[in-house]
Amino acid sequence: MKVILLQDVKSLGKKGEVVEVSEGYARNMLLKKGLGKQATSQNMNDLKLQKANEEKMAREALAAAQKLGGELDGRQISIAVKTGGAGRVFGSVSSKEIAEEIKNQLGLEVDRKKILLDTPIKTLGTTEVAVKLHAKVTAQIKVSVTALA
Repeated sequence: MKVILLQDVKSLGKKGEVVEVSEGYARNMLLKKGLGKQATSQNMNDLKLQKANEEKMAREALAAAQKLGGELDGRQISIAVKTGGAGRVFGSVSSKEIAEEIKNQLGLEVDRKKILLDTPIKTLGTTEVAVKLHAKVTAQIKVSVTALA
């Protein structure tokens, strides 16, 4: 019996795949637990439409990330922080603060989780920071940390 998987099933296949299984396994396990549905012509057509829609959404997400990446790449933001004697920074500059300053200074929305910082910035000066907007799109911005006047 052919079954369209509705969820990933270990050692059988991934969601959206059409697999051939025994009739008993299909009826007693996959269909009963909602892990799959019978591969009728109607269900196959629905699957084809759903995959086409998912591909379209993925292309749109990539295009939006590329557009945002083009706007961000090479831009610079400045962040003023409190400093002590000898130019030491109190605390550090985190990805949350960088995301807020991108929004304030450049007018672009970037999720703080997409800003790739190995360690928070703890020194004055300019630092290159990567922003991973999509699996295929990464932009570089410059973060200039200055002393608060």
